[in-house]
Amino acid sequence: MVHPQDPYLHYVQAELLVWLLKVKKPPGILSRVSHGVQGKINSWIPEKVHRAITLAIENMVKAVLTGSGWILPKVQDLISLKEREGRVRNRIKWYRNTASAEGAVTGAGGILLGLADFPAFLTIKMKMLFDIAALYGVDAKDYQERLFLLYLFQLSFSSQKRRNELIGLIENWDSFREDLPKDLGKFDWKTFQLDYRDYIDLAKLAQLVPIIGAPVGAIANYKLTEQLGEYAMNAYRLRLLGSGSGI
Repeated sequence: MVHPQDPYLHYVQAELLVWLLKVKKPPGILSRVSHGVQGKINSWIPEKVHRAITLAIENMVKAVLTGSGWILPKVQDLISLKEREGRVRNRIKWYRNTASAEGAVTGAGGILLGLADFPAFLTIKMKMLFDIAALYGVDAKDYQERLFLLYLFQLSFSSQKRRNELIGLIENWDSFREDLPKDLGKFDWKTFQLDYRDYIDLAKLAQLVPIIGAPVGAIANYKLTEQLGEYAMNAYRLRLLGSGSGI
C-alpha cells in the first residue's frame, strides 16, 4: 500500500515520468546507424554461432521461467515504499557487481568462454527480475507474472522503435494479461530472441576479441544489468501507482 501523503512518492512519480519520456522517445539517427553497423558485424560471425546463441537464449529463459527454485517469497505490504525500493536497489547493485565480475572472467578466456557468457549472463539477469518482483510484492509463481518478466526483459533490451510498441503493453498490463498466450510454447520467441540479440550484440560481441575481452565484458555486463534494474523498478512502479493501491 502506498500512502498518498508519503513524501517519497513525489520523488518516485518524478523519476517515473522521466523514464517514460525516455522510453517513448522516437528512434534517432544514431539508433538507425548502430543497427547498420551491427548488421555488418553479425555478418562476420559464423551462422552456427548465431544458431547456438539463439538456442541457448530460448532454452535458458524457458528453464528459468519454469523453475520454482528461482522464486523468493514475496515481500508483504507492511514496509514503506522507500524501504522496499531500498532493498530493490541493493539487489540490483549485488547482481550488477556479480554480472560485471562474470563478464570479466569470461571475456578474458577467449572465444569459448566468451560464448559461455551469454547463457550465464542471461541467468543472472533473469534471476534479478525474480528477486525484484518479490520485493515489490509480486508472486512470480503466477504464470502471468512470469510472462510479465519476459515482456519487461524485452522492453529493456530492444530497439527504440520496439520499445515504443512494448511500453503500452506494460502501461495497460491489467487489460492485456487477459489475452496472454496460455503456455510458453505460444509466446513469440523468435521476436524475443531477435530483440535481445540485436540489442546486446554490439556490446557483447567485442567481448570475444582477445586482450580487450575482459574489460569489455565487465563494463558491458555492469551497464546492461544496471539498465535492466532501472527498467524493472519503473515498470513495477507503473503498475503500483496506476492501480492506486498495492500491486
